[in-house]
Amino acid sequence: MALTLVLGGVRSGKSARAEQLIGTGPVRYIATAPRPDGDPDLVARVAAHRERRPASWATVETQDLRSVLSEGSAPTLVDDLGGWLAARLDAVGWDTPEKMTTELDGLVAAAAAYPGDLVLVSPEVGLSVVPATHAGRVFQDLLGTVNARLAAIADRAELVVAGIPVPLTSPAPDGAPVPGSAVPAAAGVAAAANLTKTPATPALPPVELPPFDPGADPLAFPQLSPPDPFVGREARDRQLELTKPAGSLGRIEHLGEWITACQGVCPPKQFERARIVVFAGDHGVAAGGVSAYPPEVTAQMVANIAAGGAAINVLAAQAGATVRVEDIAVAGDTREDLSRNKIRRSSGDIAVNDAMSDEETIAAIAAGRRIADEEVDSGADLLVLGDMGIGNTTPAAVLVGALTDTEPVLVVGRGTGIDDNAWMRKAAAIRDGMYRARPHTGNPKAVLRTVAGADLAAMAGFLAQAAVRRTPVILDGVVVTAAALVANDLAPGAASWWTAGHLSPEPAHALALRRLDLEPLLDLGLRLGEGSGAALALPLVRSAVAVLGEMATFDSAGVSGKSAD
Repeated sequence: MALTLVLGGVRSGKSARAEQLIGTGPVRYIATAPRPDGDPDLVARVAAHRERRPASWATVETQDLRSVLSEGSAPTLVDDLGGWLAARLDAVGWDTPEKMTTELDGLVAAAAAYPGDLVLVSPEVGLSVVPATHAGRVFQDLLGTVNARLAAIADRAELVVAGIPVPLTSPAPDGAPVPGSAVPAAAGVAAAANLTKTPATPALPPVELPPFDPGADPLAFPQLSPPDPFVGREARDRQLELTKPAGSLGRIEHLGEWITACQGVCPPKQFERARIVVFAGDHGVAAGGVSAYPPEVTAQMVANIAAGGAAINVLAAQAGATVRVEDIAVAGDTREDLSRNKIRRSSGDIAVNDAMSDEETIAAIAAGRRIADEEVDSGADLLVLGDMGIGNTTPAAVLVGALTDTEPVLVVGRGTGIDDNAWMRKAAAIRDGMYRARPHTGNPKAVLRTVAGADLAAMAGFLAQAAVRRTPVILDGVVVTAAALVANDLAPGAASWWTAGHLSPEPAHALALRRLDLEPLLDLGLRLGEGSGAALALPLVRSAVAVLGEMATFDSAGVSGKSAD
């Protein structure tokens, strides 16, 4: 059995996280709040929760938690203890909270004794609305107490903030609360963090989210969970057992820990089907002389990639990956098998016009999600995203400048190697594009429609859906990373499933990586695109896996570890 406590504030995503933890099989869902028949808003919220739950779950509406936890051993989710506590205080009287002592003792004892997997959802006192009244103080005192007591006996506890679960796993110091003890009011997070035992790797794996439904809203992404922090901790512990000084492989060790957390298994498995997907598209702004090459090169390079003659094909072969190229918005004609997801011919000149329509934006995001699903469903265990398109660093710079609130001149790069006159034309186009983008920076669809392009919108959908499918991605250069900024707005938390393959000389690239809190693996002055920098980083990723999975431990090799003194 495993006892998990999930804490969070109002609308934090704690319920959705708990549903991921408990799994998809037959589950007993204990709804503790009284029926909200007189509150239309609460009725709607309860209905939304109910619709999200799998049909195989059995719902029990009760406040008698001691009784229900004394029956059976099926995986059980209790949502939530705040509603339960309010209902019980209504029953015993808010002026006589001491009558809850027996109730609290019974709940803690029943949770500790439950023979099956149990997930308890509770509001964290400091993050929930607490009225400055006698009733409010009674509620926070009792809720802080029950949270701390349950955290002390839980196998693990998490705090959910903005949909992102944060493990509370610090060892208990001297004087930490013990099971059954009272704690000061509002001590929920502090006491929950001071657990009396270190959580093991979770017995309940994350829910495998389904592929994107073509009939669903392409802009509706499920709440994401990050790579498994508990398995990541196993990888960190394993690094200390390997025959090397601790930390001596530097970032390779951190990379291996991230991969392990993504896969949810330690040691991690070597990637068997790394797949590079190149999204191609032309941009109307290229007609203004912002690139060193004419627009017809895009279609020619798509054909070259499909034939296996481009740099990305060579680098992919060296790295043990395969390549797919998709015509999303190429101005010219490409092979039918390459243009199945084509949205339009080129995108509008973003200096003066929108890149595309609302309908085309939605279709492009859907295409990206569909392509990601196709790759994952066909066995891809690692994805690399690349780009191809004359003039595409201009919309990329506009996106980065607008979304990071950076002055236009600071995001203008040389792209494919433009001269000073072309640089000035590009700077003017980026300035005008950013002016048009600024009113839309809080709306991912609108900013893609206005100043991106169908290829960038498809990349954003691809990256967000890869995170939904819990599949790691190596990002390439500035164009891909600009799309990643929007993808992380579409599906908050998606960036935890990506690593940056390299840093290009484009000034906007460093700005975008900083915003995503990603540190590039390589810095080789690359500005080719196509996924080339990410492909060069792939052997490093494979090496990080091999170190954790194949290197001997001190015990197995009979090598003496570091002395205690």
